[in-house]
Amino acid sequence: MQKSESHGSLQMRNRVTGTCEKRTSSGSQVKHRSVIHQNKSSSTNSTNFAKKPHPRPSDKLNPKTIDPFSDQPRASSAFAAIYSKGGIPCRLVHGSVKHRLQWDCLPETLPFDPLLITLAEGLRETKHPYTFVSREGFKELLLVQGATEKAVPLLPRLIPVLKAALTHSDGEVFERGLNALVQLSSVVGPSLNDHLKHLLTSLSKRLMDKKFKEPITSALQKLEHHGGGQSDDYQS
Repeated sequence: MQKSESHGSLQMRNRVTGTCEKRTSSGSQVKHRSVIHQNKSSSTNSTNFAKKPHPRPSDKLNPKTIDPFSDQPRASSAFAAIYSKGGIPCRLVHGSVKHRLQWDCLPETLPFDPLLITLAEGLRETKHPYTFVSREGFKELLLVQGATEKAVPLLPRLIPVLKAALTHSDGEVFERGLNALVQLSSVVGPSLNDHLKHLLTSLSKRLMDKKFKEPITSALQKLEHHGGGQSDDYQS
């Protein structure tokens, strides 16, 4: 009787021991898998970290490193935006000695409205190539055959734009506006007379500056020669 009880107890003990061993073995396997998973994760993180080196200063100068989806700088002005989108039908051609404009089509075939006004607005630009394109484009467009008939109707809209250039704080912008005014007067002649009163005040303020006294005086003389009689009244 004791033997059977002893034998039963032994079997029970073996079963419990076996169960514990299985649980221990299962727990060890789980821990082992967890360790392997952690090792893989750390290895992956290390690999990812190795694949993403810190950007070098020279990368900013390398076009291949520029992200096309990143925020690109916007055009600084309306004229710059129009030019960058191909709205001005000419491009700057860099020469070995001097630059020139290359028109997409013959300038005489182009409508002055709104191109001439847009080029006049570009006279207020202070960055290359916008300064060159606006200055030369305005001048070359006024040289085409039939420019007088095309430009005269635009005077009410051109004069405020030229005035903005003449009142600009930048001296070079003022000079471009002054030269453009003289070029315009040579094309439209006496038609400019009624509009000069809007510009003479701006010129009088600059006349106090010795740097601009000579170019302004010369411009007034040309305006008088081209038919701007009111410029003569101003000089007197």
